[in-house]
Amino acid sequence: MYPLDKLAEDIGPEVKLAGPGFGGITVAHNVRLKEQVTEVLELAERAGGKIVKPARDTFWGGYGGYFADPEGYYWEVAWADFFTLSEHGELGV
Repeated sequence: MYPLDKLAEDIGPEVKLAGPGFGGITVAHNVRLKEQVTEVLELAERAGGKIVKPARDTFWGGYGGYFADPEGYYWEVAWADFFTLSEHGELGV
């Protein structure tokens, strides 16, 4: 698991530990290609989501960004060349 304050910091400066919108968890959507991170973020925005952290290189060696869905839940979209995804999209170890 990841420390609450560090997760909020990773998402972005607008995330507050107290108050509505951030319950201390995010949902991650891992993609097969780096370019898909931006594509998924744009799709989420067109569907009513709000980009809270545009796609960029991450501190852990991948590439990703965050959006908030219309209900205020935070989603991370991530890619890394060391990810192994099964044919069904599950992240391998």
